[in-house]
Amino acid sequence: MNFCRFFIDRPVATILMSLAIFMAGVICYPLLPVATMPDATTTNIMVVASQPGADPQQMATSVTTPLERRLGSIADVKSIESDTSQGQAQIFIEFSSSRNIDGALRDVQAALRAARSDLPTGTLDDDPQAFKLDGSGFPVYLLSVTTDQLTQAELYDVANIQVKPYLAKVKGVGRVEVVGSSNPAVRVELNPGPLYKWGIGLENIRSALASANAFTPKGFIDSHGTRMLLSTNDQAVKASEYRDLIVGYRNGLYPVRLKDVANVYDGVQDVYQTSYINGHRAITLIVSGQPHANTVAIVDGINANLDKLREGLPGSVKLTVGLDTSRSVRAALEDAREALIISVVLVVLVILLFFRRVMTTVIPAVTVPIALSGTLAAMAYFNFTLDVLSLMSLTIAVGFVVDDAIVVLENIARHIEDGMDHYEASIVGSSEIGFTVLSISASLVAVFIPLLFLPGTAGSIMFEFCMTMISAIVISMWLSLTLTPMMCARMLEIDHGTAPRKGLTGAIVRFTEAGLDGLVRLYARSMHWCLRHTILMGLTLPLSFILLVGSVIVMPKEFIPEQDISLIGSRIQGDATMSFDEIDRRLRAVGAIVQRDPDVTSTTIFSNDKNSGQLYLHLKEKSERAPVATVLARIRKAVPVEPGADVMFWNVGGNSQGGSSQKNTGAYRYVLRSEDIASLTGYLPKMLGALRASGQLVNLSSATESQSIAAYVTVHRDTEARYGITPQLIQNVLYDSYGQTIVSTIHLPLTTHRVVMVLGPQYRTDPNMLHQVWISTSAGTAAGGVASNLIRAKASTSGTESTFAALATASIQNSLANQISGNSSSGAAVSSSTEKMIPLENVASILWKQQPLDVTHRSGYYSTAISFDLAPGVTYAQGVQLIQDTLKSTHAPEGVLGEFTGTAGDTTKVMINALLAFAAAIAVMYIVLGILYESLIHPITILSTLPSAGIGAIIGLWCFGMPFSVVAVIGIILLTGIVKKNAILVIDFAIHAERHDGLSPKDAIFKASITRFRPILMTSLAAALGAVPLIIGHGYGSEMRAPLGVSVLGGMIVSQLLTLYTTPIVYLWMDAIGKWVRRMMLRIGKLFQHRAMPNSVQNQS
Repeated sequence: MNFCRFFIDRPVATILMSLAIFMAGVICYPLLPVATMPDATTTNIMVVASQPGADPQQMATSVTTPLERRLGSIADVKSIESDTSQGQAQIFIEFSSSRNIDGALRDVQAALRAARSDLPTGTLDDDPQAFKLDGSGFPVYLLSVTTDQLTQAELYDVANIQVKPYLAKVKGVGRVEVVGSSNPAVRVELNPGPLYKWGIGLENIRSALASANAFTPKGFIDSHGTRMLLSTNDQAVKASEYRDLIVGYRNGLYPVRLKDVANVYDGVQDVYQTSYINGHRAITLIVSGQPHANTVAIVDGINANLDKLREGLPGSVKLTVGLDTSRSVRAALEDAREALIISVVLVVLVILLFFRRVMTTVIPAVTVPIALSGTLAAMAYFNFTLDVLSLMSLTIAVGFVVDDAIVVLENIARHIEDGMDHYEASIVGSSEIGFTVLSISASLVAVFIPLLFLPGTAGSIMFEFCMTMISAIVISMWLSLTLTPMMCARMLEIDHGTAPRKGLTGAIVRFTEAGLDGLVRLYARSMHWCLRHTILMGLTLPLSFILLVGSVIVMPKEFIPEQDISLIGSRIQGDATMSFDEIDRRLRAVGAIVQRDPDVTSTTIFSNDKNSGQLYLHLKEKSERAPVATVLARIRKAVPVEPGADVMFWNVGGNSQGGSSQKNTGAYRYVLRSEDIASLTGYLPKMLGALRASGQLVNLSSATESQSIAAYVTVHRDTEARYGITPQLIQNVLYDSYGQTIVSTIHLPLTTHRVVMVLGPQYRTDPNMLHQVWISTSAGTAAGGVASNLIRAKASTSGTESTFAALATASIQNSLANQISGNSSSGAAVSSSTEKMIPLENVASILWKQQPLDVTHRSGYYSTAISFDLAPGVTYAQGVQLIQDTLKSTHAPEGVLGEFTGTAGDTTKVMINALLAFAAAIAVMYIVLGILYESLIHPITILSTLPSAGIGAIIGLWCFGMPFSVVAVIGIILLTGIVKKNAILVIDFAIHAERHDGLSPKDAIFKASITRFRPILMTSLAAALGAVPLIIGHGYGSEMRAPLGVSVLGGMIVSQLLTLYTTPIVYLWMDAIGKWVRRMMLRIGKLFQHRAMPNSVQNQS
C-alpha cells in the first residue's frame, strides 16, 4: 500500500502526529469524570407529597392518584410507580433515556402546578416537591449531626438551615433529605377532660391558635413629612407565649387559658422520626445524586469546604460521615489502574520474549501508551467516565493495540531475513500486510456495531465499553500502518544468527528460540495428522456449538456481578401493631449488636416511618477484613429473631432495584398488579408463604405485606343531622385529635416553625379513647375574634388618634361579656359559653378492620413488589421458574398479573437482547468479511472459530464458579474478535499463496498455518496475559473484572487449541464447496444457454 510509504518517507511528520495523539490523551485524562460504572442511569424524577395524619388508602385516593393522572400526560414517560404510606406519598417517574433531565423536571413541575386544584386544601404540609434522582435509588453520602447540649429541635434547625443548603448546592446533588427529627414546633397536646368540663370544642382551640399569629403587613403612618412603619408583636413564637392564650370565657368573664386544657411545650412537628450514629442520637442528612451525576465529584465537592462549615456551627455540634460511597469507587479505580499497568508490562515482556531484541521490542511496545492515550482523548470527546468498566476495556485493549503492530513488524522482519534492506522491507512488508490489518480491524469493529444499539441499562453499559474498544482499535490500526513501518525502516534489529550472544542473555535467547522452533515443528507434525483426518477434527465444530448452547442454557445467570463495597444495609419491618417506640428500641438494640462486630467501623440508623427503620453499616477496608458474605452471615447469626418484626441484611454492592427500591431488600423484584386492591392484598400473603416454604429464595419482603389495624368510622347521617353535626365537622374533630394538625405557621428570619395540635400521647395511643371523642354542635353562634387573642402590648395614649384608639379598645373590653351570646362552637377564636358536647359514638359506629400500611401503584394499577434474593446454589432461571409456578399453584385471583422488574427484568431482557445482538454481530462480520475478500465462502471459515471461543469462556466461568453475566457476554464478544483475528491472518496468507504463488489449497493453508504460527502465538499470548491482572486482583471492583478476565483467558486457551487445527480444515472444506458450487453454476449456465439456442442451431450441432 502506497499509503504506508508516505509515512515511511516522512518520519518527522509521523512522529509529530503520533505525539499529538499521545498529548491529547494526557491533556484529557484529568478532565475525565470518575465513577464506579458507566453512566447507565435512567432519567428519573421523584415527587414527594406530605399530608400529616392521613392513612395510606385515603392519601392514595386524594393525593397520589390525582398527581399520577397529571404526571402520566407528560411526553416520554416510560413508567410511573408510587408508594403511599402514612402521611406521605412518593411518586417515581422514569423517562426515556433520550429525555433531558432538566426539561423533564420543568414538565413535572408544570404538571404539579396544574394538579393543585385536584388536591385537598388545607391539609397538605406543603406543595408537592419534585427532585431529580439517581436511578439507583441509593444515597451517595450520609452526614450525621450530633450534639451534647442542644435539643433535637435546635439541632434540626442547625442541620436544616446551615448544613442542608451547603450540601444541596454541591454540583450533582439531586436531593438532600433530613431525617431523625423534624421542623421545630410548638406542640399543643390537648386534655379531653378539661375540654369537656369547660365545654370547649376542638375547632375553637384550633381557631384560637390560628388567630394568635397574624403576621401580615400593617402599613405606615405619614406624619409631618415623616413616614413611620407600623409593627406589632402579633406573633407568638415560643410555647410560653401560647400557654396564657385565652380560648374561652366561662362563668361570666372567667378566662379559660390554653394551659388549662392542654400541655404546651416547644418540640418538633413530627415525633415519629429518629436517627443514631454509632449509638448517639443524631440528625442525619441523606444525600442522593442526580441522574448521570459523578459520585466522586459529589463527594469531593462536599468535602472541599466541610471544615469551613464546621467552623460556622455551634461549638457543641459535631459532623460525622456515616456513609461515603466514593471510598470504594476510588479504591476500585486504583486497582483497575494497577491491573492496566501490569497488563502493559506483561505484554511488553511477551514481545521481548519473542523478538529477543530491545529495539525490536520498543517498536510495537511504543504503540501501547500512544493508543491508550488516544483512547482517553476519544473517551473525553464522547463524554465517557473513567470507571471500572472503561479501565477494564483499556486493560483488555492492551493486547489488541499491540497485535496490529506485531503483525506488521513480523511481516517486515520476515522480508529482512530473506535479504531485503530495512527500507524496502518496510515498504513491501507493510503493503502486503496492510489489507490484512484493515480486514482485522474492520471485522473487529463490526463485532461491536450491533451492541451499540442495545436498549436499556445494559445498552448504556455496552455503548461506553464498545466505543472505547472501537476507539482503541482504530487508533491501533492507524499506528500500525504509520508509526510502526516508519520505525521498522530505521530501528528494527534482526538477529541473522551470525553473531551468537554469550552469557545469560545468550542462553535465554537460545533457549527461547529452541523452544519456539520446537513448538513450530510439533505444530507442523500435528497439522499433517489433522489434514489426513479432516472428518474427525471437523466433528469438534458441531460438538463445540452444541456444548456452547447447552452450557449457556444451564449456566447460572445474573445481570451484573455482586460487588463488595464495604457497605451492608439493613431494614427492620415491624408488624401492624408495633409502636414507634418499640421500633426505636429494636433499632438501637440491633445497632448495638452489629457495632460490636470486629469488621464494622460505623453504624447509621434512621427511621421516618412508624413501623420500620433502616441501618447502614460501614465496614473496614476490604483488605483488612473477611469477605462481605462472611460478615453478613456472622451478623445475621448474632442478631436474635424477635417476634413482631423482620430484620433483613443485604450487601449494598449487590444489584440495585432502582425506582422505589428503598423498601425492597433483595436484588430481584417481582411486581403483582391488579385493579382491585382487596384481591391483591388478600393474595399476597398466600404467595409469600409459598415462596418462603420453598427455601429457594431469601430476604423475601414486600412493602404492602404488613396490614395495619384501622378504625373505620361510619357516620349515621340522619342522626348527625338532628344534632346539627355535619360530616365535615366530624372529620375536622378527628383530624384535630389524631392528625398532628398544623394550625399555624411561625415566621422566623431564617426559617418557619409550626404550631401543632393533637391529643396528648396518653390519649391518642389508647384505642378506647376514640369512643370518648366529643363533638361540639353547631346549633348556636359563638363570638369572639382575633382582637381578643392578641398578645398583650403597651399602647400610647398621647395624641388625638391615640386617645380615640384607647377609648375604642376600652369600650370593646368592657362590653365583651355582654356582646358574647350563644352556646355552641362554630370555630370562632374564643368560646363564650359552655357548648353542647355530643359523643362520637352517638352519631357514628366504629368498626375495626385491617388495611395496608403502604399502597403502591404501577402504571395506573394497584401493585405490590416482592423483593428477594436467591438462596445459595439456586440459579436465576430456577428462581424465575419458581415464581411462575407459584403464581399458578396458588391460584392467583382473576385480574392479578405479575412481571419481573428491576434487576430481574433487566437480566431476562439483557440475555435476550445480547443473543440478538450477537447474532447481528455475526451477520455484520460476515458482510464485512465478504466485502473485503470478495467471497461468500471464506467468511464462513473465519466465523467457524467463534463456538470454540464461547465454550472456552463458559468452561473458564464454570471452573471459577462464576455465573453468566453482562460482563461475561462482553468477554465472549472480545474473544470473537481475538480468535477471528488469528483466523484472518491464516486465511489471508493462504488466499495470497493460492492465487499468486500457484499453490494447491492444501499446500497453501499448510504454509499459511506454519508461517503465521509465531505471530498468532505471540498475539494470543499477549491477549491472554493482558487478561491475567483482571483475574488475580482481589481489591474493590475485582468482582467486576474477574469474569471478564476469566472469559478471555479461558476462551483463548480452548480456542487456540481448537482453531489452530479446525481453521485449515474448514478452509479446505469451504474451498471444495466453493469449487463444487462454481461447477454446478457453470453446468446450469450451459444448460440454460443450450435451451436458449434456436432449434436450427441445435439440429446443426
